[in-house]
Amino acid sequence: MKKRLRVAHIPQVPMKAFHVEVKNLEEAKLLFDVFANYDLFQLENNIKPDYANATFLEEFNEEENEWISWCDDETGIDDIYEYFEEMKD
Repeated sequence: MKKRLRVAHIPQVPMKAFHVEVKNLEEAKLLFDVFANYDLFQLENNIKPDYANATFLEEFNEEENEWISWCDDETGIDDIYEYFEEMKD
């Protein structure tokens, strides 16, 4: 069964997260990279000189009918960058 996934990005903690549903882990990683690069651009250009951000991946739990933190079922990895590093080996 294919999981429903979404990327949650908080551009300024403690505000609410901005959510984007994605088709797969590759698309999720792309958004992680885009959000990170965009926030770095804002910092380097003094747009948001003082901020704390967060980006995380969630999956939809059908039984609980809610979004929960993502974790790969096979490896137990819950960090998308670590997951892709592991898949390279």
